Amino acid sequence: MKIAFVGLGHMGAPMAHNLLKAGHALTVFDVVASQTNALVAAGATAARSAGEAASAAELVITMLPSSPHVRSVYLSADGVLAGVVRGTPLIDSSTIDPHTAREVAAAAATQGNPLADAPVSGGTGGAEAGTLTFMVGAEPALFERVRPILAHMGRNIVHCGGSGTGQVAKICNNLLLGISMIGVAEAMNLGAALGIDPKVLAGIINTSSGRCWSSDSYNPYPGVMDNAPAARGYSGGFGTDLMLKDLGLAADAARQAKQPVLLGAAAQQLYQMWSAAGAGALDFSSIINLVKKPP
Repeated sequence: MKIAFVGLGHMGAPMAHNLLKAGHALTVFDVVASQTNALVAAGATAARSAGEAASAAELVITMLPSSPHVRSVYLSADGVLAGVVRGTPLIDSSTIDPHTAREVAAAAATQGNPLADAPVSGGTGGAEAGTLTFMVGAEPALFERVRPILAHMGRNIVHCGGSGTGQVAKICNNLLLGISMIGVAEAMNLGAALGIDPKVLAGIINTSSGRCWSSDSYNPYPGVMDNAPAARGYSGGFGTDLMLKDLGLAADAARQAKQPVLLGAAAQQLYQMWSAAGAGALDFSSIINLVKKPP
């Protein structure tokens, strides 16, 4: 299939590579020329704009940093909707607010292009391994149409409902993730301060009612897990600023829905403090150092 892929950052680039490995013909665009060049070296064709990339595509996929980027890439004069052929399906895998996802999908629908919002979970490791989870907001017919392509990049392809519900699922999941990481960080710090071996405590938590992904797969305490960011100085992984962005999306959505998110608001403030302290590029599990007793 001829696929246009726009947005070749930490997530988009490995996703695009997996599509090339699956035998698809890719035309790619990114505002950072080196990102485009790396995909061209792997077999893709470069485009000069998002609209040009989309013009000959049978499917368009975008993976962009934020809502303003999505609006620009789809709605600008040289954007996707300006270049794409009527009837071509579109997939946006960015993590953005549900309102923007639905607004851009509505604009695409007016010219006959169905758009699925399909944000992902699994991080850069999942993107490289092709094991991402896709949370897809789309009409059933569009979901069935795009699922085989998403399966080249992910292991779990979940239909969440209509337009925007993929984004709803993503922000709710990451709201809970941000809160649970702070809870695990506090528990691990308390246990260590009270004299229990952190590995012993983690083992107890992970076989008891406190168990969660933040404790058993991504424990924030150094020395507990060899493959977690805590074992490498919190480098790589999912950045503090990215978690802060997602918590902001959740807060904005909650405000629109008039739904209280009390722990979410507290988590957002704590990650804001940690980012302001200079930890924005560190993995979000480094928040354990903000809630740690000073030496």
